[in-house]
Amino acid sequence: MVAPEHLPWAKASLDHLNPRATVYHHGVDPVTAFILAGGKSSRMGRDKAFLQLGGRTLLARALDLAGAVTANTRIVGSPEKFAEIGPVVQDIYPGRGPLAGIHAALTTTDTERNLVLAVDMPFLRPDFLHYLVSRARETSATVVLPRAAGGLQPLCAVYDRKFAEVAKQSLRAGRNKIDTLFREVETRILEPEELARHGFGEEMFCNLNTEEEWQEAGSKLSAKPA
Repeated sequence: MVAPEHLPWAKASLDHLNPRATVYHHGVDPVTAFILAGGKSSRMGRDKAFLQLGGRTLLARALDLAGAVTANTRIVGSPEKFAEIGPVVQDIYPGRGPLAGIHAALTTTDTERNLVLAVDMPFLRPDFLHYLVSRARETSATVVLPRAAGGLQPLCAVYDRKFAEVAKQSLRAGRNKIDTLFREVETRILEPEELARHGFGEEMFCNLNTEEEWQEAGSKLSAKPA
């Protein structure tokens, strides 16, 4: 078996453990991770960020996932809810859905590349996030994201901060859809075939919108071998 440090994409993603070495010696650009936790959770009927799954909240799980890629992680949502947990970014266009969260994140970021994750995707794997970030570092694309589970996954993606301007123009025009904006910028899509070749299955991209989906997720988690 090849050790992770001998795999180029894994080595690059592990360099976050030593930021000084990353920036000054290896030339690998830093990444900021943002957890989108500001949704209304209207279909769930309660705040998804604080739902327990396997004894931990969805927010705690998402922060741990992001922390596997970078030490620079922020929460997009309400400071009243999340300020005691970690750094918080607030929507500039409140009530406009995930696009507003992405816009807020990219407006405040200090890094060129930014990992954006929804709070309600508990089955994502750290090795996939490493892979996603490594692909983003290899391209000039503004957005790098997977296509899985029947569609694009804009809430598990790496965005160049210049996407903030595209998002702002769309929000100002009253348009909240994310996917349509990918036609306006260079976008690198990780197709299902590529994901499968690297052992990444569609089940990772399951998100929890309803009580039933939350219960099913709990059953899947408890059924996994320890």
